[in-house]
Amino acid sequence: MDEKEQKKDNQVVWEELGISNDFIFGKVMQDAELCKGLLQRIFPDMKIDHVEYPVLQKTINVDLDAKSVRLDVYVEDGEGVIYDIEMQVADTKDLPKRTRYYQAMMDLEMIDKGELYKKLKKSFVIFICPFDLFGEGRHIYTFRNFCEENKRILLGDDTAKIFLNTESEMEDTSRELRAFLDYVAGKKTEDSFVQKLEDAVKKARQNREWRREYMTLLMRDQENQEKGKEIGMEIGIYEVISTYREVEMSDYDISRRLQQKFHLSKERAEEYMKVGASI
Repeated sequence: MDEKEQKKDNQVVWEELGISNDFIFGKVMQDAELCKGLLQRIFPDMKIDHVEYPVLQKTINVDLDAKSVRLDVYVEDGEGVIYDIEMQVADTKDLPKRTRYYQAMMDLEMIDKGELYKKLKKSFVIFICPFDLFGEGRHIYTFRNFCEENKRILLGDDTAKIFLNTESEMEDTSRELRAFLDYVAGKKTEDSFVQKLEDAVKKARQNREWRREYMTLLMRDQENQEKGKEIGMEIGIYEVISTYREVEMSDYDISRRLQQKFHLSKERAEEYMKVGASI
């Protein structure tokens, strides 16, 4: 596929994006009222007066040698509570440990060297997923630290990790939150808040600057994927060359097998063999 065709396909993709796309979700959540409305549905027992400084994909990098994180939506409410909200469409098999790392990085962002631990604010890491990570059919899974010997004793570190699952039929949470999760899953709902979100999504797709930003990110990701495939193939070629030489296969046979296995020209196969001889 040439670059022109790729851009055309990306344009089609943009026109079909919904709230479950992390880029669109982050843009929509820049509206403080919509962000507050979502948080109020997730935490119906908390009084969320307002949210401050919604940040799209906030990057936290506290050390040059440490793995940085990019948070989809990072906000603080009127009581100083910090929320990180992530739209996660793929089960990468590492989400529990990702919440652990995100929480740690958020804590490091809150206090500087020499400051008291009491400055750490109450915080939540929230993942919205179109799959049931824990297999119990729930819409919501909330994790806090407690005493193993007496589970009624909470550690009291003011942190929690929450996983929301759109693929549930259980009536285990409010109708309002279920309406939002149904919307993320692509189901129709007449909920007024969901209608506001849908209007915001449509408006986001009409934003030329955001479309250009998304296209740039998408093309960059596709280029990186192609580079990764090329690097992976080259590693495979050199490993094959090394294996064949260990069994004392002739250069002629190695070249012929490389051409067949990796669809290379004779000249290209011989180039790889020359480089492989020095590795």
